[in-house]
Amino acid sequence: MTMLVTGASGFVGAALVRCLLEAGFEVRALVRKSSDCRNLENLDVERVAGDLTDTASLRRALVNCQYLFHVAADYRLWAPNPATIYASNVDGTRNIMLAAAEAGVDRIVYTSSVATLGLHADGAPADENLPVTLNDMIGHYKRSKFLAEAEVRRLVLEQGLPVITVNPSTPIGPGDIKPTPTGRMIADAAYGKIPAYVDTGLNIVHVNDVAQGHLLAMQHGVIGERYILGGENWSLAHILREIARNTHRKPPRVKLPHNIVLPIAYAAEAWSRFRGKGEPLITVDGVRLARKHMYFSSGKAKQELGYQSRPAASAISDAVDWFLRQRS
Repeated sequence: MTMLVTGASGFVGAALVRCLLEAGFEVRALVRKSSDCRNLENLDVERVAGDLTDTASLRRALVNCQYLFHVAADYRLWAPNPATIYASNVDGTRNIMLAAAEAGVDRIVYTSSVATLGLHADGAPADENLPVTLNDMIGHYKRSKFLAEAEVRRLVLEQGLPVITVNPSTPIGPGDIKPTPTGRMIADAAYGKIPAYVDTGLNIVHVNDVAQGHLLAMQHGVIGERYILGGENWSLAHILREIARNTHRKPPRVKLPHNIVLPIAYAAEAWSRFRGKGEPLITVDGVRLARKHMYFSSGKAKQELGYQSRPAASAISDAVDWFLRQRS
């Protein structure tokens, strides 16, 4: 039984590959020729070169695959050319889904994000059913993932594609080699580079629990349904205190209003455009997103999939330890 994993060399994708191998499955990893494959070193996987924009490569990768985990995504809160985010997340998702339909795969797990979901104004944990529209999506990443998930739902309804969607919250842990925006925040805090913070909150989950949730969705998920894969809801202040505790540093004590940080973000993005390389340390979309506490409930996944997650403190400890070891 062969399973294709897109984005297999990435943070969540590689954790999923390890999870599938431990469960005894044969894994085929779709990677781009330019991919950093350190996360796949010493793993017994079949690597195939391909790209979500190259439909021929996707057809080749899916030959004799019974299952598909589409994890690959362009997770950036800023890009000099936002069209590249849509090309990967929307067009690329459509391409791999159509290729999977053509190949006749038995089951597909699509990795969306809680970025596509609505939020309660009072900060109460949101679930999969809270009404939300494209106009509620802040920034190109969220908009692209919203459109991609809508495209998946259309293919399920119109073509009967056997897709289960999972919506991870904020995965952290070992193997975040890029790193993700959240991983960079944790690394910067661990290195003592965050002097202040804003009032926001995140749902923190260990990347290995997210990986296990993917497998559970494949085994027990209902086609056409979506499941939040999350952990604990923590304020940013709480997260930074826990990171400080793990690194024996003092946590930042200065809380900045969002309207003070926003001009700094505009300036940081302008500087990155002027330089023509590198991402800004702080983004406008990131600040706009931080105006709300992004809290979620994994109740549906727990009840229907048997999903479980470890304490957020454990996830933070593993993430901090990994980043510190990469620096040494």
